[in-house]
Amino acid sequence: MRWSFHKALLCASVFTTALGKPAIQKDELKDSKQVAINDDSRSPSHEDGKDTTDGSTYFNGQRVPPFIQLTEKIQEEIKGGYWLVEFFSPYCGHCKHLAPIWQTFYEFYYTSEPVPGSAVKPKDPDTTTSSFTRYYDMHFAKMDCVQWGTACEEAGITSYPTIVLFKDGKEIKKSVGNNKLSYFSEWLEEVLESIKPGSRPKDGMRLPEVGAKSVDPPQGDEPVMDKSKDTAKGAAAGEAHNAKTRSSAAETEETATSASTSASTAKSKELAQPTETANPKGISVPLTAQTFQRLVTATHDPWFIKFYAPWCHHCQAMAPNWAGMAREVQGKLNIGEVNCDVEKRLCKDVRVRGFPTIHFFRGGERIEYEGLRGLGDFVGFAKKAMEVGSGVQDVDFDTFKEMEETEEVIFVYFYDHATTSEDFEALERLVLSLVGHAKLVKTKDPRMNERFKVSTWPRLAVSRDGKPTYYNALSPRDMRDFRKVLEWMQSVWLPIVPELTATNAQDIMRNKLVVLGVLSRDRSDEFIVAKREIKNAALEWIDKQQQAFNLERQELRDAKQLRIEEAEDRNDQRALRSAKQIRINMDEVKRKEVGFAWVDGVFWERWIRTTYGIDVKDGERVVINDEDNHRYWDNTITGNPIVPSRTSILETLPKIVASPPKIPPKSHAGIFEHIFLTLRRLSFGHPWLALGVISIVVLLGGWLGRVRWRRARNATKAWGNGGYFHLDGKEGLLGMSMGNGTTGGKKD
Repeated sequence: MRWSFHKALLCASVFTTALGKPAIQKDELKDSKQVAINDDSRSPSHEDGKDTTDGSTYFNGQRVPPFIQLTEKIQEEIKGGYWLVEFFSPYCGHCKHLAPIWQTFYEFYYTSEPVPGSAVKPKDPDTTTSSFTRYYDMHFAKMDCVQWGTACEEAGITSYPTIVLFKDGKEIKKSVGNNKLSYFSEWLEEVLESIKPGSRPKDGMRLPEVGAKSVDPPQGDEPVMDKSKDTAKGAAAGEAHNAKTRSSAAETEETATSASTSASTAKSKELAQPTETANPKGISVPLTAQTFQRLVTATHDPWFIKFYAPWCHHCQAMAPNWAGMAREVQGKLNIGEVNCDVEKRLCKDVRVRGFPTIHFFRGGERIEYEGLRGLGDFVGFAKKAMEVGSGVQDVDFDTFKEMEETEEVIFVYFYDHATTSEDFEALERLVLSLVGHAKLVKTKDPRMNERFKVSTWPRLAVSRDGKPTYYNALSPRDMRDFRKVLEWMQSVWLPIVPELTATNAQDIMRNKLVVLGVLSRDRSDEFIVAKREIKNAALEWIDKQQQAFNLERQELRDAKQLRIEEAEDRNDQRALRSAKQIRINMDEVKRKEVGFAWVDGVFWERWIRTTYGIDVKDGERVVINDEDNHRYWDNTITGNPIVPSRTSILETLPKIVASPPKIPPKSHAGIFEHIFLTLRRLSFGHPWLALGVISIVVLLGGWLGRVRWRRARNATKAWGNGGYFHLDGKEGLLGMSMGNGTTGGKKD
């Protein structure tokens, strides 16, 4: 049914709604937004699958509440979690045909086990914390588009029935016109697997018949991998390795975690809480698809897991360091490994695209480890990852001061008595993403508020070497926006003057000018002084930039106020409204971002010498690098080298930031790359001039090509007619077969 019918059906829908039962509103639904019912209210007829008087049904002996009926406040109602919504019209024939199919689909998944084949078998999805809806945070709802036509139109619904999957209020998947139960099952299984990798069966679910009130459980829940098709040498090695370690996995499984047995008794968490003792034997536990579901996906236990192939040389080289790290964190962090030659489906679900791939998991969420593979690198990351299990630490003024002595970057969340549980839940989601980068703490200490000048709560700030930077968004919705907050954190989670390494080079160097100190640890005294000078220069530059930013913003505000006053003096209401509507957006003001860093000139000696022509043995130096344009500066305005001195850096930097730079740059690109970059800069600065230059080059190239082609054609004709050549004033034929069949040669 199309939108053209809305007006015609509006009166009929109002009359029908008045006669029918009132819709079930979201705030009337209990806990997981589904109506709960006590076990003692069930009757034998319910167990037989008969409906109740409140609209509930029973499937597999478990009560299924009615669909949630969404209203015009749909954006508020579906703002949290996953929502599978059917947009329909009560007068649509296709919608009526879909109704029993969609009802069976809902009943089946609502009462299904969260992890098919696991030991967790919920008796009542309404009250248990391990139900399907809570495990995946998945809700089922309907929306009558005759009653709420405007809201449906704003949601982009143009035909019925339409099934839409939302995540945190945003559409991520849509289906229009499909009416097969198997299709919807495959559709949803793909989504569920992406939410909790490894939690869904390989061959899909055993579905009931449409209208049925029960379905037999599948036999044999563990997926069996088909290895007969893989004749590669690595598969045989993988099978041998798996047979060797299977007994170790079974022996360690019971002691690695006990959370899966306590999932049905948890009161405040939908997944099991972390175990008291992790990794009791100090080994890397081999994991299969089944043990991965039970030990990793279905619990809150932190796990550090490598995905490898036995034939991979990098994996073989990394193995001793991985085993050593497992011993180092014995009793502190679970360590695991997955053989991707054997567990192909699991590795595919985790999106492993190369070997080795290393992930840190907790509660179904994960981050990829991208650091170096030395023992010290693994242990350092593991120690930081251990803190994830304890959540966000609450600190006071004295604790924070002690923390600053060891941590260069600390994110601080300021809260008060009015901060809600939703705010804290959004904060906890950030912890995993910060592992290996920065520390996150929370505080309500008045002395901390005074130090950071915080007067509104909640508020988020970062302290880098004692200097605060604030997250500008203040509304509750922005503070709970995970992606927006994390994007800001990623922009400021490096120290003010970080060390340039292989893992953070892209984050440091791209999209900015970088003042890079080339230092040597071998000269300890000079090293300490140089780092201090670069940091002082960075802090002073940041202060100056902040002052310039505030001054520019104030000038824009003054200009706006002048327009308002001028319009009021002239009594020009139109100009007054226009002036008041001016929005001051400092993000639109173009500013050249400048970063600071240092690099170990001894460790990276070859790269520094080939890129910048600098040898650290001659002394500490500073270069100002523009990676986007493959150019750099290593001299001051007087031609002397830039040294790690606050004065030298701050005198040179403004002249380089100027447009165009007052100091000519040097290039570390090849000649062809240099030409390309020059044309690219020209196209951005003077697009019409660049277009003209490119047009001239193309025309000139075409003309030269045409001339060469004509000459080649004329030469071919001449050769075909027995052409001559001139040598030492004598004419003679070439000693070769000509086009006319004659043979030329020198005659004696």
